[in-house]
Amino acid sequence: MKVDAPIPFARRTELSLPLFSARVQAGFPSPADDHLERSIDLNEELIRNPAATFFVRVKGESMQDAGIASGDILVVDRSLAPTDRKIVVAMIDGEFTVKRFRSFEGRIYLEAANEQFPRMEISGDQELVIWGVVAFVIHPAR
Repeated sequence: MKVDAPIPFARRTELSLPLFSARVQAGFPSPADDHLERSIDLNEELIRNPAATFFVRVKGESMQDAGIASGDILVVDRSLAPTDRKIVVAMIDGEFTVKRFRSFEGRIYLEAANEQFPRMEISGDQELVIWGVVAFVIHPAR
């Protein structure tokens, strides 16, 4: 799975939208609660560290089993550590990709979340740069 070139976060405006205190049931419906709790700004909800945050758009199907589909937008935070099992945006030998970071037995692997794609062990002759950890995935309702 590839990603487009990173797009840095730039807060241009504040957009506060209503947030209702009622929870939406994903099972059986419950009576609606008409109380407006507060307004939220998606910048505040999705961006923890603006100076270290960027967005990328996904191309491909290698992360579909992790809920990441082609066309989704990833919110990536460079200030987060790429620990075992985190999903990262990485550059391998000059090519961007998004994969699950794995580190065990002194080796580093990048794993797809689709059994049709093999796990990649990063060898000493490959250049690996972790650009950041995926903090959020934005995708249309499917």
